[in-house]
Amino acid sequence: MSYQDAILEKEGGVAILILNRPDRLNALNARLMTEIANAVTEVDEDDEMKVLIITGAGRGFCSGADLIPSPSTGERVMPGRRLLLEPMGGFGRIARVLASTDKPTIAAVNGVAAGAGFSIAVACDIRIASENARFSAIFVRRALVPDTGITYFLPRIVGISKAVELCITGDIIDAVEAERIGLVSKVMPHDDLIKEAKELATRLAKGPSVSIELAKRSVYKGLENDLATQLAYETWAYNVAIQTEDVQEGRRSFVEKREPVFKGR
Repeated sequence: MSYQDAILEKEGGVAILILNRPDRLNALNARLMTEIANAVTEVDEDDEMKVLIITGAGRGFCSGADLIPSPSTGERVMPGRRLLLEPMGGFGRIARVLASTDKPTIAAVNGVAAGAGFSIAVACDIRIASENARFSAIFVRRALVPDTGITYFLPRIVGISKAVELCITGDIIDAVEAERIGLVSKVMPHDDLIKEAKELATRLAKGPSVSIELAKRSVYKGLENDLATQLAYETWAYNVAIQTEDVQEGRRSFVEKREPVFKGR
């Protein structure tokens, strides 16, 4: 699959999706939205890829919807009814594909993440931030309503009170505050961000991928299930994992006092 406004790199089981409109702080036009959704789907369907990192080119992660027409084409982010009305079209499709993949997703937030860019970050499983990162649910400042799934993901991460505050004020918070409220896992010097994201992703890619994907799925199921249902789900997941070759390798490596070599099967 070819991409114009995004770059998809694959190496060693790790896929890196780079939003590549640096002159617009990687603002979302119709093509970039489609390419993000297509790239996530491509990685999800590629058995060789175990982890996905999403980051931005240049100074920004993603500044949200591109509300300014292109000088050359006049294109805006919302060219037709599908992006406006269809929950699976445009913005909604990005949220759905990120939520539906069982592969771990890491947002490496290198700069501003505003509006739908903020939404993309919170739709990922793990967020690590450069010291230059800034976050804003800026929709209200444009008299718009939060979208791209942020009203679903954000309360589950920072709690209802803080999520409502961020969504109705549009306040900008820096990386230190984002870490304080649990929005990001870690803040680091800007130049170390991608290295750190790759190290984490590589560690996960070398792990028992069936177990990792089941663990991720189980955590999200736990947000919706009652305890009895969740315990039954954990039992099912355990019974799937126990059949893998990686479980046997984990046992052998423990007995032999060495690091395991997992194969993801």
